[in-house]
Amino acid sequence: MRKTSVWAWGVAIVCFVVLMIVTPAIPQSQEYHNFADQRKFLGIPNALNVVSNFPFLVIGLIGLVLCHHGNYFKLSIYVQYLKLIPFDMCIESLQGELWGWTCFYIGVAAVAFGSAYYHLKPNDARLVWDRLPMTVAFTSIIGIFIIERIDERKGTVSLIPLILAGVVSIMYWRFFDDLRPYAAVQFVPCLAIPLMAILLPPMYTHSTYWLWAAGFYLLAKIEEAADKPIYNWTYHIVSGHTVKHLCAAMVPVFLTLMLAKRDIETNRVSLFQSWRISWSKTKENGAAVDSLTCTYSSVAVEESR
Repeated sequence: MRKTSVWAWGVAIVCFVVLMIVTPAIPQSQEYHNFADQRKFLGIPNALNVVSNFPFLVIGLIGLVLCHHGNYFKLSIYVQYLKLIPFDMCIESLQGELWGWTCFYIGVAAVAFGSAYYHLKPNDARLVWDRLPMTVAFTSIIGIFIIERIDERKGTVSLIPLILAGVVSIMYWRFFDDLRPYAAVQFVPCLAIPLMAILLPPMYTHSTYWLWAAGFYLLAKIEEAADKPIYNWTYHIVSGHTVKHLCAAMVPVFLTLMLAKRDIETNRVSLFQSWRISWSKTKENGAAVDSLTCTYSSVAVEESR
């Protein structure tokens, strides 16, 4: 591991330790388990909150199949074809992305079982199995981003430590009733991924799909917080938590579409730089339009008698 990697991990650990020292513990509120929609259908308690997890299973299985069947997503296989990096680095990058996306889709598919199991009888013990697969998906995405945007080898090496950090955060919450490590694991990717997607040059095209996915996840968190208001606004048709499940499932949907559509980005320019270029061209075109001058000629008008 290079010195920069050691420094990066060291800074991250120091920041985490300082955060744990200066902030108070965050216990799990038992009110969290009191969802707005607790109706039973066909003998299933909290039915809509349970069955609304089914899309996670569908998209998770689809993603797993496409990752491993015929190399449909291609991943980094075109990098060596375009002779952008040596063959051995291409294989490592390919394997890193393959395992990263595999862990992500396993986490997404497992959300369907973990969240459904939790919503059948909401309590802290079952909430572990709801949060665990989500954490695997979150941390896998961070590793994938490091592979794509920073360094293939570092991203590949960081996959296992990141996933383990997520699992440890769940265990810490369960044994010490303190959500701070889990909150860091959950919300740091929410900030880091959009920033990295905007500021760092991409390896692939269709980078805007990352922003669509982040937007849907933010919307899902808002709907989760507005569980009871949405239930009242819809006249008890659907609750905010149910809609949150459906909205959150759009995150892997957009990422799957991105994987299916993307290709190697030969001109690696960040979204921020491309936006600046587009804005500059727009201003130049606007200035060109403003600089146009019009000339008028006088026309003699014959008065009628």
